[in-house]
Amino acid sequence: MPKKIIITGGSGRFGQVLKKIQTKHNVFYPNKKELNILDFKSVINYINKTKAQIIIHLAGLSRPMKIHEDEITKSIDLNIIGTSNITKACAKKNIKLIYFSTNYVYPGKKGNYKESSPLFPVNNYAWSKLGGEASVQMYKNSLILRVSMTEKPFVHKAAFANVKNNFIYQEEVASILFKLLDKKGVINIGGKTQYIYDFVKKDNKKIKKIYLKNPKDLGVPLNSSMSISKLTKLLKNYNFKINFRKK
Repeated sequence: MPKKIIITGGSGRFGQVLKKIQTKHNVFYPNKKELNILDFKSVINYINKTKAQIIIHLAGLSRPMKIHEDEITKSIDLNIIGTSNITKACAKKNIKLIYFSTNYVYPGKKGNYKESSPLFPVNNYAWSKLGGEASVQMYKNSLILRVSMTEKPFVHKAAFANVKNNFIYQEEVASILFKLLDKKGVINIGGKTQYIYDFVKKDNKKIKKIYLKNPKDLGVPLNSSMSISKLTKLLKNYNFKINFRKK
């Protein structure tokens, strides 16, 4: 059945990708004046106005990563307090909440992290996202998506050849998202585990190869790859396969 869905952060990079996806659902993309995540009443009023049944929470502070070190108040406000307001509003109105988190909440040392693996964020951005997760975890009618995604084309001129993750393009995540609306708990979303350079090179033969010497300098883990076995099993029900883009 079609649902009424609010998507916060619709003006962001991934929000713009989602707007291009055709769906049977009635989707609302409020701007910051219509729905201010730092104002609980604003959130409630917009839910009442739209009679939404689901909120997909994308809004928050992401890049540049350094901003989470330099302006921790802004990071806390937008990613922790803002998410808490969204969670409280969903609980008050008894509607579904889907929260976008990050694979960086895992320790980033050995890789292949499962949804049940211990968490230990590698930088302030990841701590802020885990702070948001903490409130969402308290609300049972929720789904946390730990996502490893990037823009297409890759925004940088060079890619690390010694850093592993599960990068998947935003368009692929968008094609998966609306298939998970009825799920709860935590789901890892990503693609094939590989070095970032190998991922990018398949679509950009001119990408330069660089190496991360000290992960602490950039707050980037050497291996934040996740197990996506849970996601793969869920998508089998839709005859949907993640495109690993083999050579």
